[in-house]
Amino acid sequence: MVTLRSYREIVQMRKAGLIVWQAHQLAARLVRPGVTTAAIDQVIEQYFAERKAAPLFKGVPGKVPFPAVTCISVNEEVVHGIPSQRTLKEGDIVSIDTGCKLNGWCGDSAVTHPVGRISPEVQRLLDITSGVLQLAIDLMGRKTRWSEVAREMATYVRDAGFSVVENFVGHGIGQHMHEDPQVPNFVSPQLRRNNDFRLESGLVIAVEPMVNMGTKKTKALSDHWTQSTQDGQPSAHFEHTIALLDEGPWILTGPPTEQELRDMQAEQPMGAKQ
Repeated sequence: MVTLRSYREIVQMRKAGLIVWQAHQLAARLVRPGVTTAAIDQVIEQYFAERKAAPLFKGVPGKVPFPAVTCISVNEEVVHGIPSQRTLKEGDIVSIDTGCKLNGWCGDSAVTHPVGRISPEVQRLLDITSGVLQLAIDLMGRKTRWSEVAREMATYVRDAGFSVVENFVGHGIGQHMHEDPQVPNFVSPQLRRNNDFRLESGLVIAVEPMVNMGTKKTKALSDHWTQSTQDGQPSAHFEHTIALLDEGPWILTGPPTEQELRDMQAEQPMGAKQ
C-alpha cells in the first residue's frame, strides 16, 4: 500500500536528504585515480556519524550482511558493489549509492562519476542516465500515473542505443528505506496489471535508473552482493529521493537553497565544514 506523506513529514525527509547530498559532495571530491573505494566509504561513514545520521545500507540482511555505508560499483558493476581496497584508475566510472536515516526519516541517492578522462561513448552513457532521471522528475509533475513516466524513460534510453536494467527498480521511501510502491524504469505487464500507481501530492519515491551500454542482463558476483553486466560492458546509475507536492516535484536529495546551506554550515561539526 502506498503511503502519502504530509508536508511536515516531507520536510523531515528533506533534512535527511540534505545530509545525503552533502555526503555525495564529499565523495565527489575524493573520486580520482589512486583512491580506493574503501577510502570513499570511510569518509561518508564518518560524516554520517558526525551528523548523528544512521546509515541505511550497513548491515542490510543477505547471505552476508552488507558491510559498508555505501554501495560503490565500478565500470561493468551495476549496483551493490562492496567498497574495498580496489584502486580507481583513469578512465573508470564509479557509481556511489548511499542513504541515511535522520530522526526516523530516510534519504537515498546515487551518482556515477568519471575517474579522470573517460571515453566519449562512456561519457554519453553517463549523460543519458542522468538525463533520464531528470526526464522522470520533469514528467512526475505532468503525468497521472507512473506507467506513463516509465514508458517515456524506457523510450529515451532505448532511442539512445542503450538498455534499461530490469532486474532492479526504484522504491517508495519514508520511515524505511524500501517501502511501497516499486518504481520501475520501464513498463512491464505486471506494472500495467497490478503495480501501477497514481502520481499525487504526498507521494515520495526513490527513482533510480540503471542503464547499460550493452545487454540489460545482469549477474551476481561471488561476494553475494555485487551485480555486474553479463557482457562486461559499462553501466551507470543515478538516483534521487523525490517528493510530489501540489506545486510539483521536490528533489529531497538535491542541492540546498541558500538558506538551507547557511543552516547546514551552522549545524555541521567543525571537521565537516568545507
